[in-house]
Amino acid sequence: MPVPGEDLSAEFCFDNIPKCPKYPWWQISPMYRTYRHSAGSDPDPDSESVKDGFKANLESWGHVINTFDDVEGVYLDNLRKELGHDRVWAVGPLVLTRAGSVSPGLDADVARFLDTCDDDSVVYVAFGSQITLRNDQLAALAAGLEKSGVRFIWVAADGHVDGGYGSVPDGFETRVAGRGVVVRGWAPQAAILSHRAAGAFLTHCGWNSVVESIVAGVPMLTWPMGADQFSDATLVVNELMVGVRVCEGKASVPDSDELSRFLRDSVGRDSSFGSVLRERARKLKEKALEAVKDGGSSARGLNEMVRYLFDI
Repeated sequence: MPVPGEDLSAEFCFDNIPKCPKYPWWQISPMYRTYRHSAGSDPDPDSESVKDGFKANLESWGHVINTFDDVEGVYLDNLRKELGHDRVWAVGPLVLTRAGSVSPGLDADVARFLDTCDDDSVVYVAFGSQITLRNDQLAALAAGLEKSGVRFIWVAADGHVDGGYGSVPDGFETRVAGRGVVVRGWAPQAAILSHRAAGAFLTHCGWNSVVESIVAGVPMLTWPMGADQFSDATLVVNELMVGVRVCEGKASVPDSDELSRFLRDSVGRDSSFGSVLRERARKLKEKALEAVKDGGSSARGLNEMVRYLFDI
């Protein structure tokens, strides 16, 4: 929620971070905004607790991070500089499912659906375990999927389904039968993304989702909604260039016509837009796999961390 006197459109930048883009104030964590607002007055206890947690992180002896040099090397170097030591180890990507493998946790119906689809033809839609879309957002998303004509798997998270939240529109599943699957509850995301049929990922850009998409070589359609997701989306779209922003903000409702075009172009055989994204994503996947091989940057980081621990 906004705090009194906030200009939510004001731009904000962390000047000590290299290449840091400017963000509108509303995309900065509400905890940080609340802390800034209460500074010099009665402190907000929740914000103080978060601040103390972050300070404790900075005072840690070392930092182990699920990333790799080709994704965040410049930021890792800056973190080492800010901390004043080199005990910062990138050991990622850490993903439970090996790229290209078939997970025994993959639902039989989902597996059969994917197996019937062409390579790179399916859009996977999921927004993590903590986000439940409002009904107007669900309606726009459903309309975009229906208009696009693409094959898709949509994970519609279980959750509170009253108060205007959580209801897939009536009749939607019947109208898209044969080309779309709606999964309610948990889905084996890494296994789905690593299937040869997965061609694009409509995601909230939580970090685990970003890493899993990179490892699978699947480009992203980004809809960040809070926390670190805005900076994750900026990294994906502006720096790594393996995604495109289709919506942003947990209060936003996408235009269904525009969304349908993004969906269609992301997996379209004749779409240069989709082809370019997929090629970039495949190249980044190769770099991710190289990082964890013997001699790769993350393998070296892990070995170095173990040596440090032995010397303690």
